[in-house]
Amino acid sequence: MRFKMFVTMSVVAAAVSMAAAQDMAMKEKTVMVGGAAMYPSKTIVANAANSKDHTTLVTAVKAAGLVETLSGAGPFTVFAPTNDAFAALPAGTVETLLKPENKATLTKILTYHVVAGRWDAAGIAKKIKDGKGTAELPAVSGGKLWAMMDGADIVVKDEKGNVAKVTISNVYQSNGVIHVINKVLMPN
Repeated sequence: MRFKMFVTMSVVAAAVSMAAAQDMAMKEKTVMVGGAAMYPSKTIVANAANSKDHTTLVTAVKAAGLVETLSGAGPFTVFAPTNDAFAALPAGTVETLLKPENKATLTKILTYHVVAGRWDAAGIAKKIKDGKGTAELPAVSGGKLWAMMDGADIVVKDEKGNVAKVTISNVYQSNGVIHVINKVLMPN
């Protein structure tokens, strides 16, 4: 009798454990970025570090000393330029920005890509609609970004007039959301 009860309890425990694992898998709806799954339970930095498309961004975040900040509670919305976006900058720009003496400038550029709060694509689109075609987004750096629609795509304009397209939206993180963009945004 005890053996039968033990087996029954073991089966029930296994079923509960399996259900919990399936529930966690459902909550962990991932988005693939740079060949890696981005897990909603991980921080912005932890996920970005796994993306092959964001190695330059991660290197820059480390050089600017922003790892701890972007690993914090947030929430943050990050417009994350790809390696190709950084490569499109004039020759030598990235190398110059990564030098210790340029840390303040690098920090300003990186925090210009960050907006306080968790702004998913639907929230940004609503803000654009409410703004009659343009949504002003205050960057953590103190500058301003402007989001607009280009057909079905969200685009973000910087203070210099450059426009970046959101190529992958709604990459949810434990401390915010990432939107992958195809250009580096520059503050004044």
